[in-house]
Amino acid sequence: MKNVNKYILTIDQGTTSTRTIIFDSKTSIVAKSQMEFTQICPKNGWVEHNPEEIWELTVQTIKNAMNMANLKATNIMAIGITNQRETTILWNKNTGKVVYNAIVWQSRQSQAICDDLIKKGLNEKFHKKTGLIINPYFSASKIKWIFDNVKNVKEEADKGNILFGTIDTYLLWKLTKGEIHATDYSNASRTLVYNIIELKWDEELLNYFDIPKQILPKVYPSGHIFGFAKALTSIDKHFEKIPIASLIGDQQAALFGQCCFDEGSTKSTYGTGCFILMNTNDKIIYSDKGLLTTIAWGLNGKVKYALEGSVFVSGSAIQWLRDGMELFKESSDCEKSIRGKNPSGGIYFVPAFVGLGTPYWDNDARGAIFGITRATTKDHITVAAIEASPYQARDVMEVMIAESGFPINYLGVDGGASVNNYMMQFQANLLDAKIVRPTCLETTALGAMYLAALTVGFYESEEEIKRFHQVEKIFMRQLDDKKRQELIKGWKIAVDATLEFKNK
Repeated sequence: MKNVNKYILTIDQGTTSTRTIIFDSKTSIVAKSQMEFTQICPKNGWVEHNPEEIWELTVQTIKNAMNMANLKATNIMAIGITNQRETTILWNKNTGKVVYNAIVWQSRQSQAICDDLIKKGLNEKFHKKTGLIINPYFSASKIKWIFDNVKNVKEEADKGNILFGTIDTYLLWKLTKGEIHATDYSNASRTLVYNIIELKWDEELLNYFDIPKQILPKVYPSGHIFGFAKALTSIDKHFEKIPIASLIGDQQAALFGQCCFDEGSTKSTYGTGCFILMNTNDKIIYSDKGLLTTIAWGLNGKVKYALEGSVFVSGSAIQWLRDGMELFKESSDCEKSIRGKNPSGGIYFVPAFVGLGTPYWDNDARGAIFGITRATTKDHITVAAIEASPYQARDVMEVMIAESGFPINYLGVDGGASVNNYMMQFQANLLDAKIVRPTCLETTALGAMYLAALTVGFYESEEEIKRFHQVEKIFMRQLDDKKRQELIKGWKIAVDATLEFKNK
């Protein structure tokens, strides 16, 4: 069999940890190493990382995974990288030293910069060109904040001595010993200054942030030979010949990893929050209901787009019941609450702890529980919290269906909470779609692996990948339409009441 002794190594650089995962030719994991790093919070609402720490742990996890699998660099056919998106790093291209901590996607320290642009009435202009909204979530305002707050950085940037990158770009630069300064379409599309129609850095938008174009990386397809891992020769001298063959943002990587290659195919990741992406193929579809329009990936000379929606609170509602309310000791214990034919007892739990995301976009809403009677138990409330994620995800997908015109027939699911069978079955009942849970829930790393594998000929086509994609369980609707509509109506009443309470 071809590639029998060859492997793809993926770096999955997340918000709280860095992982290296090595896959074999059948997409099975042969080794995995994960290390957490420091979360730096200098002020309320600020979140930062130390890029040097991330780099050191990346090298260490690669070393660990190689040792676990007892592999040599000559066994590795390519390296793929997937990363936390929008997180922003500036560094001196001559010394390699970062000028400030990485400002994380979650961080709100550049809010005032965004507010100023919104007041100038520029939201529609940015939305049309980038598919995004003006928000500190994205990279551009973070660059501007560093220029405004760190001495001499803007002057050095104007002289051509500073480089900008999201995490993928920084790791690529380090891996290639400073030879390659590049990113891919998916990560570029999350900066707020990349024109997703013309596929180029937009000079008009750059001017609003006073960002010199020379600090920006070159943009390539997500599957591409970006360079070679020369910095890993301390692990094995043969790494200098191993290509870095994919870069892709984490949510887009999960879409690819779920084999959502076709128009309308969708994935939902159930973690702390919930990220939902729909493949819209070559169509740029703009949303009036708060969905983001983004580039999914670039491959084989083609660019595919996606609609993206987010739920702020998913698994964190279960964490709150565990830690804040102390209803159970372990998150997995919540499955014990699922009893009888109506385990929620008619309770609706709207977990608006930090507001409501798509399609409501109300930052001031707060959580509420409805339908409590004398017979209500902690089990009912726990199940209602489990059901809240599928309800919220359905709200997002309802908008996606309406604005795209594509039905959702296939939904790939992943993330820690997707192991909950009741939650996934409830999601299938609400959507009337085929819910597919893969055997490998590391779909982010899997997406980077698939792209790298296609780029170097490890796999020949997306169809071949589909043959290797292993499904652990499929969930189909088991609820009649009348009951389904009753449940959805009750949820919408609960959300309306939650929003009304805010205005009391």
